[in-house]
Amino acid sequence: MEKRPLKITETVLRDAHQSLMATRMTTEQMLPIIDQMDRVGYHAVECWGGATFDASLRFLKEDPWERLRKFRDGFKNTKLQMLFRGQNILGYNHYADDVVEYFVQKSIANGIDIIRIFDCLNDLRNLKTAVEACRREKGHSQIALSYTLGDAYTLDYWIDVAKRIEDMGADSICIKDMAGLLVPYEAGRLVGALKENVSLPIELHTHYTSGVASMSCLKAVEAGCDIIDTAISPLALGTSQPATEVMVETFRGTPYDTGLDQELLAKICEYFTPIREEALASGLLSTRVLSVDIHTLRYQVPGGMLSNMVSQLKEQNAEDKFEEVLQEIPRVRRDLGEPPLVTPSSQIVGTQAVLNVLMGERYKVATKETRGILLGRYGQTVKPFDPEVVEKVLGPEQDQAITCRPADLIEPQLEKLEEEMKEWKQQDEDVLSYALFPGQAVDFFKFRAAQQTGVDPELADTEHGAYPV
Repeated sequence: MEKRPLKITETVLRDAHQSLMATRMTTEQMLPIIDQMDRVGYHAVECWGGATFDASLRFLKEDPWERLRKFRDGFKNTKLQMLFRGQNILGYNHYADDVVEYFVQKSIANGIDIIRIFDCLNDLRNLKTAVEACRREKGHSQIALSYTLGDAYTLDYWIDVAKRIEDMGADSICIKDMAGLLVPYEAGRLVGALKENVSLPIELHTHYTSGVASMSCLKAVEAGCDIIDTAISPLALGTSQPATEVMVETFRGTPYDTGLDQELLAKICEYFTPIREEALASGLLSTRVLSVDIHTLRYQVPGGMLSNMVSQLKEQNAEDKFEEVLQEIPRVRRDLGEPPLVTPSSQIVGTQAVLNVLMGERYKVATKETRGILLGRYGQTVKPFDPEVVEKVLGPEQDQAITCRPADLIEPQLEKLEEEMKEWKQQDEDVLSYALFPGQAVDFFKFRAAQQTGVDPELADTEHGAYPV
């Protein structure tokens, strides 16, 4: 059998600590190990995007752009990768095309090589602007399939989407299994089908939440998967990714041998171990997220969505409704066109399920986000909405539903944003921080100004920093 070395993308600087410890690792905690990581020979290091941007501004009082520049300075031999939510960028709403294009431009200019772009509904219209902007900036655009289960999500569906992704001009495809739903033999079947139908490299990103991720990676690689995402062992498993060292050892001496040095990986492991122990001691890393959660396979609930739901029930003194809400989630998902449960659709479905149970009547109260999905403002779902739910939630407003790409209805925003925040601007990128998270960005700008003028930053006038995890 001919050699086909497996490539590894390391997630410890982004998704691993996002999944396990609420994205709270600081830049200063990361920088000392970069030189060692740069010598490993990773395919890429995922280090930016996702929730790291929000968390940097909101909780850590750090400039995410400065973090990226420091990474770029340190990683001299390794490609840097980010996660990008299509037309949502790194926020939770759709933004105008000019904001999306400028964000892509500045991400690549500051050091990103690979942009993984996804949409919570797998509506490829919401990815088009980002992919085209990435191509113009000569970056690598990877489109992610938000993997999920359901009647509509057949092998033919995934093959069709993959072919359309190839036609869009993407450079590679990622199977993004955010909830750990991709079981081993299905992983082999899916990867095999994609390899037969498209010529793009295939990467698998999965989470250990349901306990099957390492086995799924094994079967995916045997079926032709080119790259897998892993996390160095102290921040692996649980709601994170499979452990890097384990997967490297799994394929040693096989045609898929990664060639990565376990001695070097051991030094990286040694570096992150005290960070893990400190997070455990402080409660930032909960043992609950380190265990296998079978609810994932029963109800398709990702770990982050589950913890958010528990928090909502706790606030209402309704923790006894936990099982009832879990059973309601699949029903709400079906009502809303069976979307994959990933940001922001996971939050929308989860919150609506909680409301349905607490109110004692389904859709007695509907969130504005639920209304937004039913009005087409997030894009097109793979299945139609339940007509009774549409009638109950929207009534006559359903006549205002759209079928076009949602961003087609958004006027250019950059010029207005520049005007709104000009008093705080110190670098071009500041307008993008403001565009995505205006309140948190202004708080950070005040904090930064206080630091620069010698005022105690703790006394800076901030209003939006005290948010829960």
